[in-house]
Amino acid sequence: MLIKDRQEFVSKPKPTMASKDLSVYDAVIRMTSKNFGSIIIVDEDERLLGMFTERDLLKRVVAEDKDPKAVRLADVMTTELRVAREEDSILEWLRIMSNERFRRLPIVDDNNRVTGIMTQGDFVSYTWPDLIYHAKQLVKASVSPDQALRPMLMVGAGLSAYTIALVAFFS
Repeated sequence: MLIKDRQEFVSKPKPTMASKDLSVYDAVIRMTSKNFGSIIIVDEDERLLGMFTERDLLKRVVAEDKDPKAVRLADVMTTELRVAREEDSILEWLRIMSNERFRRLPIVDDNNRVTGIMTQGDFVSYTWPDLIYHAKQLVKASVSPDQALRPMLMVGAGLSAYTIALVAFFS
């Protein structure tokens, strides 16, 4: 499946963007007002220049005891970013993000203009239904119908014993 075909991409609002001259303080205010973990840094034509994340805030501002009102995003943003295109494969990017340990992926067009952002959570939501389906199939294949009753009875008995113990303890 392609990124542009995912509901998470189609329905997401445009990411929060800012100029590289914005103060870290003002960027954090924008990020927190929308409950976002990052802000995309763009030029006047919305071409990607970098990204500022919560991790950048901690490592490059707080840990270095810099004044967030005096520091500009240009001084602390991440500039070496991986970027995707709307036509790229979701599963390929999920693998790359997992292996390279980053959580936010700007989506750009052929002119490097930001069209969206996908997070690792957006990609994982794509794989969960498939994983659950496969888990069900494995359970069905490994447990015959006559064996399925015993584990359910054991779980029920365990929950009953736990409930009785709690009632006895708090009485």
